[in-house]
Amino acid sequence: MTLISLVRHGLVDNPGQVYYGRLPGFSLAAEGRRQAAATGDYLSGQPIAAVYHSPMLRAFETAEIVRRHCAATAPLVECDLLNEIHSPFDGLPATEMAKIDWDFYRDVVPPYETPEDIVERMVRFFEQARREHEGEHVVAVSHADPIAFAILWAGGRPLAADHRKRLTECGISADYPAPASVTTFSFDDSHLAGFRYHSPGQVE
Repeated sequence: MTLISLVRHGLVDNPGQVYYGRLPGFSLAAEGRRQAAATGDYLSGQPIAAVYHSPMLRAFETAEIVRRHCAATAPLVECDLLNEIHSPFDGLPATEMAKIDWDFYRDVVPPYETPEDIVERMVRFFEQARREHEGEHVVAVSHADPIAFAILWAGGRPLAADHRKRLTECGISADYPAPASVTTFSFDDSHLAGFRYHSPGQVE
């Protein structure tokens, strides 16, 4: 069995309240660091073969903290397949994004990504990780929408923008991936055997 745990990065320091997307320089808030540490503690005791991360600073910082807590000797590997979505809205105020219900995918054209584009690269990451770490457990720090669409793919649900915030329909406990949450996909030989979700950083 090969296990791939997709971790959403922790809460970001965003005083300007913008959609930061692929903009550089957005790091974790203090709460995001706490969340990442809680996720690392949750994964500790499990033999982690590698910790992958998106090129975004917030994902790198989350991966560093998680690795420190659960897999200090595992390699830390940047992977563009885990990147944030490519969207035309980077830098737009959150108030403007709310007006369009945070729908990044309406009438998008290349080079910007559709849900299908995002799933295609996430599945490529799964295939790569399974080739390189057969029978092992890897952690991969990514972003909310890529993880949400991976869950929809695994759950056999429509790859549509409105479905990405209805993930309980896939049998998990959240409608959308929480900061520093962990979604672990289990692969048996060439097949997806199942997936499970947990949010260690959530304060009850």
